[in-house]
Amino acid sequence: MNNPLAYSLIMIVAGIGIPVMATLNGGLGARLQSPTLAAAILFFVGLVIAVAYLLVTEGIPDKIFHASTPLYYYLGGFLVLFYILTITWVAPRFGISNAIAFVLLGQMIAMSMIDHFGLFGAQRFALEPQRIAGLTMMAIGVFLVLNKATPPAGS
Repeated sequence: MNNPLAYSLIMIVAGIGIPVMATLNGGLGARLQSPTLAAAILFFVGLVIAVAYLLVTEGIPDKIFHASTPLYYYLGGFLVLFYILTITWVAPRFGISNAIAFVLLGQMIAMSMIDHFGLFGAQRFALEPQRIAGLTMMAIGVFLVLNKATPPAGS
């Protein structure tokens, strides 16, 4: 399948899932009084579903590690762990919109550097003036949606 519209819709749904997951996991961490336990539960549920999906769609893999694969490709797991732990701990204290807004800002910075320099083997896309203007407008938008209000009493 090479359908940009379908890809866009799938990624919108994935994007919707990020603040929902942050809210749910932050709430779980608060109720369990352990953001780390909440993250471990999230990963366990995700692992079970991912392994079940793998076995149904592809069967048992013959290899997990390939000698020709650079080790840094396996660091994605660390980055996901870092994100889950930090969003689970920070979001209930800082607010979902604030936490996600700064995540978006970080994503825009990282995507621009990865694209511009072709980092980690990614296809290169130069940071041209039009793209810089778009990123600037997105960054301004991120700051405009930050929740500056004081939370209501009892929150």
